[in-house]
Amino acid sequence: MTEGELLWTPDPGAARATMVVDFMRRLEERGKRFSTYEELWRWSVTDLESFWAEVWTYFDVISSQPYERVLDARVMPGAVWFRGSQVNYAEHMLRHEAQATQDEAVLVHGSELRPLARMSWHELGGAVRILATRLRALGVVPGDRVAAYMPNIPETVIAMLATMAVGAVWSSSAPEFGPRTVIDRFSQIDPTVLFVADGYRFGGKDFERGAEIAAIRAALPTVRQVVWLPYLDAGSQAPFADALAWPELLSGPSVERDSFAYERVAHDHPLWVLFSSGTTGLPKPIVHGHVGVLLEHLKGTGLGQDLGPSSRMFFYTTTGWMMFNALLSSLLQGSSIVLYDGHPTYPTPACLWQLAADARATTFGASPTFVQLMQKSGLVPRERFDLSALRSVLLTGSPVTPESTAWFYESVKDDLWVTSPSGGTELCAGLVGGSPLLPVYAGEIQTRLLGMDVHAWNEDGDEVVGEVGELVVTSPAPSMPLYFMSDPDGARYRETYFEHFPGVWRHGDFIKINDRGGCFIYGRSDSTLNRYGVRIGSAEIYRAVEQLDEIADSLIVCLELDGGGFYMPLFVRLADGTELDDALKARIAAKLRAECSPRHIPDEVHAVATIPYTLTGKKMEIPVRRILAGMPAEKVASREAMMHPAALDWFVAFAQARRIAI
Repeated sequence: MTEGELLWTPDPGAARATMVVDFMRRLEERGKRFSTYEELWRWSVTDLESFWAEVWTYFDVISSQPYERVLDARVMPGAVWFRGSQVNYAEHMLRHEAQATQDEAVLVHGSELRPLARMSWHELGGAVRILATRLRALGVVPGDRVAAYMPNIPETVIAMLATMAVGAVWSSSAPEFGPRTVIDRFSQIDPTVLFVADGYRFGGKDFERGAEIAAIRAALPTVRQVVWLPYLDAGSQAPFADALAWPELLSGPSVERDSFAYERVAHDHPLWVLFSSGTTGLPKPIVHGHVGVLLEHLKGTGLGQDLGPSSRMFFYTTTGWMMFNALLSSLLQGSSIVLYDGHPTYPTPACLWQLAADARATTFGASPTFVQLMQKSGLVPRERFDLSALRSVLLTGSPVTPESTAWFYESVKDDLWVTSPSGGTELCAGLVGGSPLLPVYAGEIQTRLLGMDVHAWNEDGDEVVGEVGELVVTSPAPSMPLYFMSDPDGARYRETYFEHFPGVWRHGDFIKINDRGGCFIYGRSDSTLNRYGVRIGSAEIYRAVEQLDEIADSLIVCLELDGGGFYMPLFVRLADGTELDDALKARIAAKLRAECSPRHIPDEVHAVATIPYTLTGKKMEIPVRRILAGMPAEKVASREAMMHPAALDWFVAFAQARRIAI
């Protein structure tokens, strides 16, 4: 498959019916006419204030009082959006309850413990109002932090919306995280309430979390109240006497919509705290605001993803990843969502496709790593499942290869809008992604997203087109962080994103933008493969190597040596029954030489049992590189945030054996 090969063109009639075209019609009524998406994007980043004001109006944002101005000044960091407004993010989600029929589903949910079921808008809204009222009775006030150690199930959605509804600040960690990982996160935010589930089931195995919860609670002295959900075992009891049981908390009297008041908060009021998957030091506690995230998610779900009341979004995620928050943002458009708690390929690799078919999902989302697994397994979903409801696919979490894009058209559906947005936890949004007005090309992200002033810069800060450069954002965006907690003077925030190019957001990814505006992400620039002055994206190597049937997975790093040399080893997980012999090594080298360049050929190739991944599916290139450079494993990665914690042991032993040579 050739990078940039045309795979899909939107139907003209369907394109005219999209929300972004309707938005353009509204703009034309006010004298702003744009004939192409590219023209619309350029206006959206040059006249920021007008664009975001139009987004506010188009989506009918509810505020207790008018905002004073859209943007105080175009500065980064420190941009202030919609000063004077008073909004509530959860209110905009649940306002769709009023138009829903009595049994209209908003959540379609299942897990390894529960069969597929549905929750209506009225059931969700009613539960949120009861819990929000109980939180207020427990003394939770705006600005208090509420944390959760819960799986991807409806109770977590209810707790999150209730927290935001009363103006408290939400934060969550997935229950597969170990105590140290959770404590490292929650100890930075001083939560007053902690929601916990007694355990979970994954891959057919039960994992009780009572001991872990006791350790977490003991390390968080600010917690006044624990709410215990008996999820794994209906009869389980909390390991401490003062916990409230979830069924008890939700058994209160119903609260009618008209009698419930959402806490509308100021423009700079925190909404939630997300944590980065950093490799050194404590995870960065990233604080976003109600109004910034609200405007960004209204724009993204509406003008970008074209979601509406007939849409049903399914993205496989855990509660420890920003994609859980992004999945829930679909509710802003009146869309329903699909939740799944369990192993993505258990009991068969077809598990998620069966769920998508049964739930009648209109959008299917997963990581490119999952798609590569589907490709290797030979699964052809179109031959086994009714996917007639499916209209679009969303791939995010790591760079997408041309072959992964093409697989959907070959194996899932001919008429399918395949998007691969890229952004990050830092914004809880995409920077580049899809548009229903544009064609899909193999391996190519369709476009820069509206309102995101994204460019590729070289090391000198000059814009480059058709070349790989640093992904930068040269104008502020509403969902950029308000601040990091535990960073009172903002030094860590500035150092992370603004130190390299002062006043310009350096995202930390390699990107190429071609002359038609298509984008290619080539991996993290802070895990650069620097071969004699030529920077190489690791995604290019993975794409080539993992096309070989003998290679199930791979990881590559590059170390700069004293004297100006380089050491670039490739680590591969072999397919069953395969041996890493000289012939296979020669095939790997030939593949990289032919499809990439001689500089992409590794110095050595080594077989490993497991490639290390974070729990959010990212290859751990930087920790491996630092281990090979001699740093202790405990200093470079949290094993509790890994899929297979023992995966690093091989690299530690390898580094010890090779330290003299390296």
